[in-house]
Amino acid sequence: MNRLISSLVITAVVYVAALPVTNLNAQTSSSSSKVESVETFTVTSVPAENGSYTISPKIPDDGKVPAGTVLSVKAKPASGYGLDAVYYTVKGGMWGTMSHESYSPIMKIPVTRDMKVGATFIPHSLVDNVRVIQDVVYAQPGVKPLKYDVYSPKGAKNLPCIIIIHGGGWSSNNEDIMRGLARELVKDGRYIVFSIDYRWINKLDGETQPTHMHQLIEDVFGAIAHIQEHAAEYGGDPTRIAVTGDSAGGHLAAAAATLSSLIGDGGFGETNGVYQYMPTYLPKRKSLVQVKTDITNAVKAVAPSYGAFEAADFKPLVEQKDQGYWDAVSPTRHVPNAGERVLPHFMVRGTEDPIVDHDMVQRYVDVLKAAGQPVNYIQVEDAGHAFFDWKPDAATRATFARYGVPYGAQMQDFFNSIFYND
Repeated sequence: MNRLISSLVITAVVYVAALPVTNLNAQTSSSSSKVESVETFTVTSVPAENGSYTISPKIPDDGKVPAGTVLSVKAKPASGYGLDAVYYTVKGGMWGTMSHESYSPIMKIPVTRDMKVGATFIPHSLVDNVRVIQDVVYAQPGVKPLKYDVYSPKGAKNLPCIIIIHGGGWSSNNEDIMRGLARELVKDGRYIVFSIDYRWINKLDGETQPTHMHQLIEDVFGAIAHIQEHAAEYGGDPTRIAVTGDSAGGHLAAAAATLSSLIGDGGFGETNGVYQYMPTYLPKRKSLVQVKTDITNAVKAVAPSYGAFEAADFKPLVEQKDQGYWDAVSPTRHVPNAGERVLPHFMVRGTEDPIVDHDMVQRYVDVLKAAGQPVNYIQVEDAGHAFFDWKPDAATRATFARYGVPYGAQMQDFFNSIFYND
């Protein structure tokens, strides 16, 4: 648990470098020297693979660019490739760096700090037969619009839906970080994939009041309700859903599957002993009872990767409350008996994961097995944390290629066994 907590310390680091430019007024020896200081930042251009890009205005040889300059980055894929993203990366955030991405070939980037700029490209085989719809807003309960991206095979009709929930300590990242896994799961044309976002805990979204863990789960239920309402528009079957997620998203995926029986309007802890989830979004033509029933019946499979499933593993992260609260947000406390409802699980964890240890996952596996639930738990040799993430830096992409692609394929095989009897 201590390793989990220590790894979730949020830092914000801003580096400011100043380069003085001196102009001397040499008209008289008695005149005072006038010094004008021009603030600059270092911009590093990252070499591109499988494509190229240009930056305008051109970056000087020393990389020093005046503050406030707006760079125009234009990307061009090589033959056989498509654009993944134009991006820039800066220091800060939970994991040490933060990436800002654009999925159009031209991106305008204001220079406000030291940064790395680049573009990434992917094989046409991952994008040619897929329709991608980004930033579908499903609710806005606070400052941040909540949204999801849709990955749909062209010509899809009545396909099962996979919902991906991103990780980041419940306090960083968004749905874009799961696009690598989304592309892997959709490429065979057998699923509609939705990658969803949610609020961050405490005040990290800029809220004046803290956001609590149960509200993140309400966001997930709201996203599922919205997806069910609109699934047919993308070629999806709203009655056949699988949920997956990594790290914090692993907890939220397990919560989506096990806690739907607690959907209701009784409030969350407002009455002693009553903890009920009110989804962030409710379809106008459905009662709350119908939403609860539809979500519960639709979720057929769960694949939570390297997650925390018991409140004891994450409760110091949030300024909360009584034991009843923590039991209510813990999937381990609400696993149904398989005789009442079957929830097959596929679970992975890297053997070198410094954040989520084996015991944290095994405790949930033991509860699942005790309830008669089918579960496949794989420990991935030599893998660390977050290997299903996709970011533009070379190290993250290489990790995804090494672990995310093959174990994403095993996850898809698991889903196929549920929805296609493969």
